[in-house]
Amino acid sequence: MEGKSFWGKEYVQVLLTIVLIGVIVALAAYSFYTLKQSEGVYTGAAVITVQGEGEILAKPDLGEFSFSVLAEGATASEAQSKSAESMNAVLTYLKEAGVEEKDVKTENYYLNPKYRYEATVCTPNYCPPSNPVIDGYEVSQMVVVKVRDLEKSGELISGVGDRGATNISGLSFTIDDESAVKAQAREKAIADAKAKAETLADDLGVRIVRMTGYWEEQGGYYPMYDRGYGGDMAMESSAMAAPQMPVGENTIRSSVSITYEVK
Repeated sequence: MEGKSFWGKEYVQVLLTIVLIGVIVALAAYSFYTLKQSEGVYTGAAVITVQGEGEILAKPDLGEFSFSVLAEGATASEAQSKSAESMNAVLTYLKEAGVEEKDVKTENYYLNPKYRYEATVCTPNYCPPSNPVIDGYEVSQMVVVKVRDLEKSGELISGVGDRGATNISGLSFTIDDESAVKAQAREKAIADAKAKAETLADDLGVRIVRMTGYWEEQGGYYPMYDRGYGGDMAMESSAMAAPQMPVGENTIRSSVSITYEVK
């Protein structure tokens, strides 16, 4: 009897162990399945994100163009003297025309030697390379001018050309202080985003609780450009009337993205 009791107890223990292992395996499998099902599921507060756009048209109040003065000489000092003479004539004209000194800026200045290559004597078997020899110097100075009286833009361009300036180009019309205009465009963009958020919340049947995120695109404006004048304008401008320079309007845009928590 004792032997049968012993084997009976051992059988029950083995059976309980098997059952316990089965339960553990089942729980592990269920937990794994639950985790897989919950992957990628957002469990935080419900949110909506909307884009807002704002646009302002503003008349430019500042013009800008550039020009160059070129000069050549047998020596560096001669080339610089010629360049200075021409440049001083242009700068004097700009000052007399009402352009302030702060609005005239040298962008670059170059003094470079010019080279010629001497002929060499070649033999039937060898032709030595030509030797570069300095054959004078050239000076190039580029200046950028800001124009605050836009009605004078065409007159100033013709005037600097009459006084020896070349490569006159890049006339653009911009807004000197854009901060106020950008703020107006941003205000319109935010109002647009708010209106879209309210409409979307109504369509979804939810209520906006609070703003949780804000992003603003650092966009700019689209300046107006007039075709530049290049080539040999200094020779032709005396026979030309001052060109008209319509300034048009610049477009200032703002784009925002706002995220709201909803319930």
